[in-house]
Amino acid sequence: MTANRAALWYVGIICLLYALVPTLTFPNPPLDVVEGFAWGRELQLGYTKHPPMQAWLLEATYQLTGGYYFGGYWLSSLSAAIGYLFIWKIGKQIGLTAWQAFWALVLTSVSFYFTLPIPEFNPNILQIPVWAGMIYFFLRALENGRLINWIALGALAAFGLYTKYFVLLLIGTIGLYTLVFSDARRHILSMGPWLCTLVCIGLLVPHIQWLLETNFLTLQYAASRSKSASSFFDHIYNPLNFLFAQVGNHAGLFLVALAGFGWAGLRRFKAERAKVGHTLKQPDDRFLLWFAFVPLAVVLLASIVTGNEFEHMWGTPMFVLSGLVAVRFLCLPEHWPYPRRALAAAVAIQAIFLAVIFGQAVLEPYWKQKQTRMHYPGAVVAENLASIWKSQMGTDLAYVAGDMWSAANVTLHAPGRPSMFYLHNRTLSPWIDINDVQDKGLMIVWRGDREQPLNEILRHYPDAVREGKKTFTYHTSGNIPDAVVNWVIVPPGRVSDIVEK
Repeated sequence: MTANRAALWYVGIICLLYALVPTLTFPNPPLDVVEGFAWGRELQLGYTKHPPMQAWLLEATYQLTGGYYFGGYWLSSLSAAIGYLFIWKIGKQIGLTAWQAFWALVLTSVSFYFTLPIPEFNPNILQIPVWAGMIYFFLRALENGRLINWIALGALAAFGLYTKYFVLLLIGTIGLYTLVFSDARRHILSMGPWLCTLVCIGLLVPHIQWLLETNFLTLQYAASRSKSASSFFDHIYNPLNFLFAQVGNHAGLFLVALAGFGWAGLRRFKAERAKVGHTLKQPDDRFLLWFAFVPLAVVLLASIVTGNEFEHMWGTPMFVLSGLVAVRFLCLPEHWPYPRRALAAAVAIQAIFLAVIFGQAVLEPYWKQKQTRMHYPGAVVAENLASIWKSQMGTDLAYVAGDMWSAANVTLHAPGRPSMFYLHNRTLSPWIDINDVQDKGLMIVWRGDREQPLNEILRHYPDAVREGKKTFTYHTSGNIPDAVVNWVIVPPGRVSDIVEK
């Protein structure tokens, strides 16, 4: 079998499995997917937490599948597949052989972010093809200077910023590389980088206008969720915590590499590497190392200076070059005495993670006596609440207010897909037309045993007490406690119109 065909089979099978297993076994989508569907229903230019791309794509799959939510799992696998394609192209562009590029894909695929988190389609997962693609087009632009590559880079950068502002880290890394190295700096006087910038900014104009109109809503949310330092210790602990988490993310890569070497191979590695020497040009080595480590260095430096805690999952797209770096600087597979063992180890790791995903969906409720989002009876809850509204009000439910999980599940599953009035907060729900809500009324929902809604909603309805509650069995025959759902119906004309400040 040729390396090209081996890569196609390997990547195709694992991407297919990471889409099929959750499609066939997940009773309810994960939080980020439910949240994205609730946002996507509104088709806004931005949302509370993130720019709109993830939500737009989820809504597209909802429409294309006739109202099903499994499209989120396939979007995740597609994101990984496109990421693998760009990684392959980068490998070939820097002179790797086809088999070296194949092993770069294998090593990348067993890093943690390409395994267990994949089914939860969110902006982190969507950044994988964005980062890999931007690095590829930048490399191509530097090598041939063609305008089409600069235009593609600018368009993909805009797509990335519509996905998550974290892409600014990669844009900055590209800009700094262009300024630092003379062979890249010579392009500054050409039309390419300026056309790239113009394309990116031009595509971002609608989102920038939305940010101005909403007083930079997404940035406000990010600031409110920032975990700043509470002591000097945080300036040391938080960056080290992030660093060790990213090292742990590569545990699968290390295991596969060790399986290929074996103890005998490790002993011979130093001598053989010195004998073989470098086979790639220095600029390509420098390019790989720069984009593999500079983004990480910037995050660590920012954490050291500010003491802020960075979410581990933010590292998801930062390591798309890890497999290429391992192949290049460990001289793989040439220095592997046991490449078949390496492949067997990679397949075993993939099987373990797929089994974990299957176990979470099918087996976990039998030993975990705790409510889980995956098994939440979202469709049954939504249909019941919509039916209660219609029986009392005689109309279809149009608006639902509450916390993200309670309200978003109703938005996703209820007939007619009512709009989510998130926390009854007009600032956090800029798509809300309060006059239309006043005309149609809304249902307030929350979970648990408390008789009153969440505190954020009580400020709108201080005397609100639940009008009804219902118990729902989770999607399993295991021992997960039942879900208790409460509601209050706010009739037309009685909706609070307080604007949060």
